[in-house]
Amino acid sequence: MKIIPLSEGSFTIDKSKVFVPFAHNLDELQDRPIGSLLVEIQPFVVITSKDIILLDTGLGFSIDGKLQIYNNLEKNGINNLQVTKVLLSHLHKDHAGGISIKDKLGHYTLAFPNATYYLPSDELDYAFETGFPSYISDEFSILLNNNKAVLLDHSGTIDSYIHYELVGGHSPFHYAFWIKENEEIVFFGGDVAPQLQQMKSKFVAKYDFDGKKSMELRQKWWQQGRQENWTFLFYHDIKTPFFKAS
Repeated sequence: MKIIPLSEGSFTIDKSKVFVPFAHNLDELQDRPIGSLLVEIQPFVVITSKDIILLDTGLGFSIDGKLQIYNNLEKNGINNLQVTKVLLSHLHKDHAGGISIKDKLGHYTLAFPNATYYLPSDELDYAFETGFPSYISDEFSILLNNNKAVLLDHSGTIDSYIHYELVGGHSPFHYAFWIKENEEIVFFGGDVAPQLQQMKSKFVAKYDFDGKKSMELRQKWWQQGRQENWTFLFYHDIKTPFFKAS
């Protein structure tokens, strides 16, 4: 399998839940509001023998009228029409912004029209109920009653080689994914396992729905991943996009 990080850059976020771009060579974290977190926004592509898989879709920002994630894909020789599966861990706006694209008339279309979108069923309901600022429903409303969307329920397998599981922790209906091919295991824990350092420490995040559960899941996954040589994908890690545990 081939792993391609699609970094959209570094940002700070505070209790307002607004993602503010951060330039490491120009900005100082202490100049941002107290409690600001510094994170990277980093979807991934995993290329297997069967699929070009996109894991979460980023912020959905545009550069000169073109989705940033399109530019990042094209830099790696991939057209958005080539993506065959989109796996969504949850629908927070920094993970779901690139699900769709808005035209000048305000109409939304799927950003990856040839892909099947896999997303948690209960998370979709919860996202509509909760709404702004964590969720921007306009961006994922297009997935309702759409034949390109497959709603996941608790746990199962996609095409015999992608396992998914409801794990909770960061959000009530957060999912994790394991892609298994040719003795390789690529693991994506989304915001329950966002950074390498968090896997190695007993860290309880105040921004999680259930911080204790997230911590316990990270400990469990880190131990199992080291035993089974998982490659971890880290969506919010500035220094380490992915890491093969052993």
